[in-house]
Amino acid sequence: MIRVLLVDDQHLIRAGLRMLCDAQPDIEVVGEADNGREAITLAARLLPDVVVMDLRMPGVDGITATSRILAERPTTRILVLTTFGDDDHLYPALTAGACGFLLKDAPPTELLNGIRRAAAGDSPFSAEVLRRLVQRAVHARPETPRPVQGLTAREQDVLNLVAEGLSNTEIGDRLHIGVTTVKTHITSLMTKTDSPNRVRLALFARGV
Repeated sequence: MIRVLLVDDQHLIRAGLRMLCDAQPDIEVVGEADNGREAITLAARLLPDVVVMDLRMPGVDGITATSRILAERPTTRILVLTTFGDDDHLYPALTAGACGFLLKDAPPTELLNGIRRAAAGDSPFSAEVLRRLVQRAVHARPETPRPVQGLTAREQDVLNLVAEGLSNTEIGDRLHIGVTTVKTHITSLMTKTDSPNRVRLALFARGV
């Protein structure tokens, strides 16, 4: 069971997230907070596996709360869920220690999978955010994706598209394969390249 703490200053948002999570057999909402200060207190008391964290809140904001929660309990996984996907919010959140960054217009399945991936040690990002992270990282080194020994031709194709920042659905459409097949290739690629998450895999492909 994945223990989740919801942090958002909008009651309706929290209520919707709770309903979504409560319908899952493997996710338990152990608490809610409407500001960063309360989130810090509840995280220390409830010991959640994943904190779903908003960024803009009155008083202590989500970035400060993220930093303080992780300072006290580094194993907590903090997944940002926000309306603001710009660099002014993304990079401070990642610097504070957030393991992932999703936008509030994401489909419910993406959020639920994001919680599961975060709990499993992965780093879930919205496709738009992932694309921007990769583009920024390779901006100074625009070389083409490098070939990797030991990959099948299809795995190399998938790796090249991950390097471009494409989502699983976009990769599947481009290569005319199913999303499940794309996920299988990406799991294999992470193992073969010793990449802990999708961002690291994309950067590996670009030689960064």
